[in-house]
Amino acid sequence: MQTQQGRTFDDENGTRIYFDVYAPTPDGTRPAAVVQLAHGVGEHAGRYRPLAEHLAANGYAVYADDHLGHGRTGLEQWNGDATKLGRLGPGGLRAAVRDVHAFTALIRDENPDLPLVYVGHSWGSLIGQMLLNHHSEDYDAAVLSGTAYRVLGSMNGGDLNKRHAHLGTTGAEWLSRDTAVAQAFMDDPLTTLTPLQKLFGMADAARLLGRPARDLPNDLPLLIQVGSEDPLGGPASARKLEHSYRTRSKLSDVTTIVYDGARHEIFNETNREEVFADLTAWLAERFPARD
Repeated sequence: MQTQQGRTFDDENGTRIYFDVYAPTPDGTRPAAVVQLAHGVGEHAGRYRPLAEHLAANGYAVYADDHLGHGRTGLEQWNGDATKLGRLGPGGLRAAVRDVHAFTALIRDENPDLPLVYVGHSWGSLIGQMLLNHHSEDYDAAVLSGTAYRVLGSMNGGDLNKRHAHLGTTGAEWLSRDTAVAQAFMDDPLTTLTPLQKLFGMADAARLLGRPARDLPNDLPLLIQVGSEDPLGGPASARKLEHSYRTRSKLSDVTTIVYDGARHEIFNETNREEVFADLTAWLAERFPARD
């Protein structure tokens, strides 16, 4: 596996954004597409290494960044103070979304002849929805995992661990049925369970609300993957999101997969191999391997 870890670019405020690149294997394979991975709140790109390696092994180049205030980006931004990880800093959510879009531009510049697929989990999927509303022409497909329809009543803004709290003591039981995932999250020096509202503030939390734009100019393929026990949105929210993309945005290729019993982090679930396989099968149908 050929990887480039710890690469950086500077955003328009001068903040250094860290990212990793995973090349397809075997070496020399021409990628079928390039994937932009976007992580969730309170975590970082390194938690997606197994997914990135799976995608690379199946012929896709992968770029994954640590968003503003998160991971290596946040640790440097906050001068090594890990207690501030997850806080976005100057510019808040608008700056974070702008930086993810700037990362898209960097990926496009480095891979001008490849289709670009946005894969966003949780907050990363919400950022993806926002980007598609204004920049759908910059993407050739999108995958939203652990996502939700961004309206009150369809996206949980409260205690995400409430319905799973009786299953353990970490506070991270809502992430996965795999108990090792919750423990690893707690042991990771670059993660935090601090609630989004406290990290972002009420104004930026409210800015996450919205609906898919009407009549998107780019009829791109869209895949939604969620667990049936995901407390952020779950199946009903995902179906509303699919319906909105079909009726408001006029997208014709929208697929929703619900994994029975799975919680929020489907890429870290006990059936992760099934989830990975569904993702690569969906990609292969739309972006066949190249010679």
